Amino acid sequence: MSTRDWSIQEIARLAGTTSRTLRHYDDIGLLTPSRIAHNGYRHYDQAALVRLQRILLLRELGLGLPQIGEVLGTSPEGAAEASALETHLAYLREERNRLARQIASVESTINALKAGESLMAENMFDGFDHQHKDEVEQRWGKKAYADSDRWWRGMTDVERAEWQQLVSDLGRDWIAAAETGATPESDEAQALAQRHVDWLTGVPGTPASAPGGDTKAYVIGLGEMYVADPRFGANYATADGSTRGAEFVRDALRIYAEANL
Repeated sequence: MSTRDWSIQEIARLAGTTSRTLRHYDDIGLLTPSRIAHNGYRHYDQAALVRLQRILLLRELGLGLPQIGEVLGTSPEGAAEASALETHLAYLREERNRLARQIASVESTINALKAGESLMAENMFDGFDHQHKDEVEQRWGKKAYADSDRWWRGMTDVERAEWQQLVSDLGRDWIAAAETGATPESDEAQALAQRHVDWLTGVPGTPASAPGGDTKAYVIGLGEMYVADPRFGANYATADGSTRGAEFVRDALRIYAEANL
């Protein structure tokens, strides 16, 4: 096995994360550096890189950091890491196939519109709602999807428009705060975090709305997902096109959750 290791700055750049995030993982015992150099810099060996890859994959599945710690804590070491990664790989391939179906269905719609042809409704939604249902049920259970779906379908058109406007306003205000240089712990960011949590707890079926649900872990996990999953991070994209906005939301939500939930 290779004896080389990488500095925290190198790993942050390669993994598309930040040194601050890696230090936080160390603080909570999720990812311990393999050594600390004489200058105090953290370094990571090959085993640590494998563990970080698994952490990032689990984040993309929507797990919060406490849940990731539990998963990794029960995983055997050594060669069994490959077996665990095979499970992740199967999920990624499934996701790739779903995205390929979405691309094909959208391309088909575009071509039909340009050619003035009739749309084939049975082909337009391949890879969309049914996968969303599966994803929600996988992460939070069948009851979570059923409750949220019943809530959404029970709304009037006006109520749906008002809810969508609320979400749009929240996203706009998050981006504005990030672009004006607000810090995650500022009063402005924490007020936005409270609005965000109020919004989450108002959606039936989410862990935030369920009595006795682990709202803190759910909120922190969602914040991590906003950075890990481009589908969600796009809602908080700043003008420079980076993940800075999503990282700002994640950090503000974590601070709020740890202080208030």
